[in-house]
Amino acid sequence: MTGLVLGDGVDAAIRAHGRETYPYECCGALIGRDGVVMEAVPMPNTTEEGPRRRFLVRPADYRTAEARATELGLDLLGFYHSHPDHPARPSQYDLDHAWPVFSYVILSVRAARDEEMTSWRLHDDRSRFDEEPLATAAEAH
Repeated sequence: MTGLVLGDGVDAAIRAHGRETYPYECCGALIGRDGVVMEAVPMPNTTEEGPRRRFLVRPADYRTAEARATELGLDLLGFYHSHPDHPARPSQYDLDHAWPVFSYVILSVRAARDEEMTSWRLHDDRSRFDEEPLATAAEAH
């Protein structure tokens, strides 16, 4: 399967983070190898635009995620964040701030309940996101 596979416990960790931070957006890094996420690393949402509708990963937090991946002998595969009371689809803000080499997992959290989770990759010309298959390790086997 091409796309992204969430390894054991990763799906649950992202969903728990989304519920815990509701009604604000959560964000974190996806660490793994060859399209398999082995660890979700929660990161602080440092946006000054209001964490209810935006998230920001500071350069220092990005470096911390890279260092964690290196420490584990893995790669930084992308990032995740939640959309409180909105669909798990990228916003214009997401498009404007994405990098083409990463996967972006979005979790919809409505009324503090985790719902749909999707994954996206920025199109090569940066004009749009393309949805990529997303599965848990159990589903991928």
